[in-house]
This record gives sequence, C-alpha cells and structure tokens, in this order.
Amino acid sequence: MALDLSDYESLARKAVRKFWASREHSGVQAGKNMDGFLELMGEVVYRNGLSDAVVLQQRQVLTLPGYFRPTKLWDLLVLKNDRLIAALEFKSQVGSFGNNFNNRTEEAIGTAVDLWTAYREGAFGEQPWPFLGWLILLEDAPASRKPVSNASHHFPVFSDFHNASYAERYNILCKKLAQEQLYSAACILTPPRPASGRVSGEYTEMSEMTGLRTFVTEFAGHIAAEAAR
Repeated sequence: MALDLSDYESLARKAVRKFWASREHSGVQAGKNMDGFLELMGEVVYRNGLSDAVVLQQRQVLTLPGYFRPTKLWDLLVLKNDRLIAALEFKSQVGSFGNNFNNRTEEAIGTAVDLWTAYREGAFGEQPWPFLGWLILLEDAPASRKPVSNASHHFPVFSDFHNASYAERYNILCKKLAQEQLYSAACILTPPRPASGRVSGEYTEMSEMTGLRTFVTEFAGHIAAEAAR
C-alpha cells in the first residue's frame, strides 16, 4: 500500500500561518505556536493504517520516563496497545539566534540519548524501536542567514561549520542527528516573518535530507509498518 503523506505541503503552510498568528495574538510563551504541526502529524498517523492509535497532544499526558532524569515532556506521543509508537519534539526560534543555538543543540542531543538509553534499559517494555522525530521552525531573516565566525583556540573546528550561518548550523545539526541515528528524522523549515497584517504560510527548506517531505515520509513509513504488524 502506498504511503499517504496527507497533503503535507498544504497542511504545513496552514501550520506556518497558525504559528505566526499565534505568536502575534498570544505571545512567545503561549505553548500553542506549533499546534498546526501536531495536527499534520496526527493526520499522517490516521491515514497510514493506525486509526486506532492514541495520538496524545495534551501536556498532562506527554511525559515519558528517562534514564538520566525521571521524565521528559514531549510535544506529541503516539501509542497503541500500551506500546510507544512515536515521540516527536517541535521547536521554534524567532530572533536571538546566537543565544539559543547551542542550547537547542545540547537539548536535542541530550533528549535523544536519554530516551534511547531508557529504551535499552526496558523503560517501555519489550517492543520495536519507536520513531523519534525533531523539527525546528527557524525564522528566515538576514541574521539567521549571515555567516558566523568560530573561535577555537586549541583545535580546528570541523570544516562544515566554517562561516556557516545559524540556519546552516541547524541544517548541519539535523543532518547529523539523523546520520548518527539519534533521531529517526530531523527537519528544519525557515519561514520569513510575515509583513504586518499579512499572515503567510510561506517557508523554505535547507536540503532534501532535512526537508519536510523526508520527515513526513519516514514518519508515514514507520506508522504503516506498525499498522502491518
């Protein structure tokens, strides 16, 4: 059976519009800015054979046990018959690019290591590997596209980071998160801030490997495989 990608491009544009509208009306800390992407992933679950799965989005039921810490709060969980099918994390960054990149990087890596170690130690029982996904929405702005210098006094920085902008750094991060199998898929989308009074769903992607189609396809494939078990 062919995968159903749920008209993901239209839903993604709708999610981006909701993101900007939520920031404008509710502020940065509202907790609802990425809800459109939760809806998109829920559609992928239901359209690829797991209509009887439980897709959790409410904060009070989104914690999973960790290994290095007691629990971790996720953005979306998919469960079926008490089995963890998927755990997804959605992040966004508008402005303050230099202040937040390292924190986001350390958080993403630490979260994955914590979950996979807990999985290895039997925190979720005996089950196949769940899907682990990480997606970030980064404002497309001159400051996020501007080359950034590095300072390393004792040893050279890896060449792919030379003069890389913050957008490029996030793209490198997403590639390496997937290559190192810390996440099943990692994605970066770069929407420009809309002009005043105009809520836009426009966004761009950095590469095929870190684009939304790859993320959605990997997720849909995992869901379809679970449905076939």
